[in-house]
Amino acid sequence: MVSRTSNKKKKKKAGWLTRLLRGKRKFVAHVRLIGAIGMPGPMSKSLSMAGVEETLEQAFAIPGLSAMALSINSPGGSPVQSTLIFNRIRQLAKKHEVTVLVFCEDVAASGGYLLAVAGDEIFADRSSVVGSIGVISSGFGFSGAIKKLGVERRVYTAGSNKSVLDPFLPEKKEDVAHLKSLQLDVHEAFKDIVRSRRQALLKGKEDELFSGLFWAGDKALERGLVDGLGTMHEILQDKFGEDVIIKTIEPKSGLSLRKLLLPGGGSSLDSAAWAAGQGVASSALALAEERALWSRYGL
Repeated sequence: MVSRTSNKKKKKKAGWLTRLLRGKRKFVAHVRLIGAIGMPGPMSKSLSMAGVEETLEQAFAIPGLSAMALSINSPGGSPVQSTLIFNRIRQLAKKHEVTVLVFCEDVAASGGYLLAVAGDEIFADRSSVVGSIGVISSGFGFSGAIKKLGVERRVYTAGSNKSVLDPFLPEKKEDVAHLKSLQLDVHEAFKDIVRSRRQALLKGKEDELFSGLFWAGDKALERGLVDGLGTMHEILQDKFGEDVIIKTIEPKSGLSLRKLLLPGGGSSLDSAAWAAGQGVASSALALAEERALWSRYGL
């Protein structure tokens, strides 16, 4: 036999959910997408489809949602990972019939802006950096350095173009032309996604909007890249009432010494000594590349 006291306790525990489902208070799930996109390395706070999918699915699956809020702070990165995350957000929004509201923090640029256009509405701070709809490839050439060091590099290939853009070989015009052709294809795919989501909202000439330029919040609003200015709490309270419930869904964290030393996911501690230098070096390089992405926007 269950006592009345026990039943009262159960009702209290389920009280917030009951009020939510009855519609007395609006409920918004919130996920933060922060970091460069697709940058490898266990020390890098990088975004990837594998890293965010579970969190997004968990957030969208909450019953009774009034909206999904996404905070984005990203200078971009991998176009493929950006597109995968964008597509997954739209798939989940359609499946659960939930409106997606995006809030740009410091930066939503390049691949970060591609994530932003997954939103049905995009908001930014006046000082947010938004845009950079373009494609960039960068690297270093070491052919002069190894020559000065007296190092001879030997490369053997099957396939006449297998050494295209090798950083230790002199740059070839035809290699650069091929890279630029590839960039144009990726850029066109980026533009198609932006057009599909905001064609009727964009203001100004595409030659400027899709040139890789980026703007602060006010100018981004003028060009139709965002729909409004304001903070997440301001906007959500304005839309759903001051007593709106905002539940942030956090991803699982997992930086471990094993991941740092064994980036390939190996389990043998015997290999740790050999992998330590390689793992730390690769992580340092990834962090340097990520830092370079942020610095492009003055951060």
